[in-house]
Amino acid sequence: MQINMEKHHDNPFQFTKTVILLPLFFVLTLWLVFWYELQFQHNLSHFGIYPREVYGLKGILFSPFLHGDIEHLTNNSIALLVLLPILRYFYKEQSFIVLFLGILFSGLGTWLLGRPSYHIGASGLIYALVSFIFFKGIFTKYYRLVALSFTIVILYGGSVWYMFPNVKEGISWEGHLAGFLVGLALALVLKTPQFSKPIFYEWEKPDFNPELDPFMKNFDEKGNFNPPPKPEEVIKEYFNSSMKVIYEFLGGKK
Repeated sequence: MQINMEKHHDNPFQFTKTVILLPLFFVLTLWLVFWYELQFQHNLSHFGIYPREVYGLKGILFSPFLHGDIEHLTNNSIALLVLLPILRYFYKEQSFIVLFLGILFSGLGTWLLGRPSYHIGASGLIYALVSFIFFKGIFTKYYRLVALSFTIVILYGGSVWYMFPNVKEGISWEGHLAGFLVGLALALVLKTPQFSKPIFYEWEKPDFNPELDPFMKNFDEKGNFNPPPKPEEVIKEYFNSSMKVIYEFLGGKK
């Protein structure tokens, strides 16, 4: 049986400076924008998402950096300071694409589904991160990521109710729902080869066909092993000649 050793990362989790710098930079940007609004009395809410209006499309990129009040900003900042390091540490190779597509498509979903009002805040992105981290851990079946998924449930499981209308006044449940669906879609689409199980044997390959494998052909339909019959033993002739040979044994008489 041929053994196939494929490259596999024994430790796919590597701590880098960006695990800390990415969330700090992102959250700092949110607070700088909020400080600007307060310092110069300049309301930037019109840069938010306004559903199904062309001028509201600009909010897809700008709305995650805008917040209505200090409570709104604080709650989202805490969530981002938790989720972004998790994303960057556990899904390093996919982190930036998840962040970008999470902002883009959660905003687009809000633009399509939302009520006719300005939608601002990073909540759509937060729901996308929660959804991606939870579902991707389940899909990979990697034990550490599965444990991480259950941790996400403990931390943010209650937030699922805010994806439905009339739960709390003044929140963009459409943005929450859009973000959750985007996270699920990204978990399904994005591949994580760093967590793939190493392939040691031929039968572990996805394209393995037992009917063509010489060894597997020795098993019947019920799974019983039927070894192939042993080849007949060939007795070799030590002397091969057309000449007649007479052997005479001489022995002394007592």
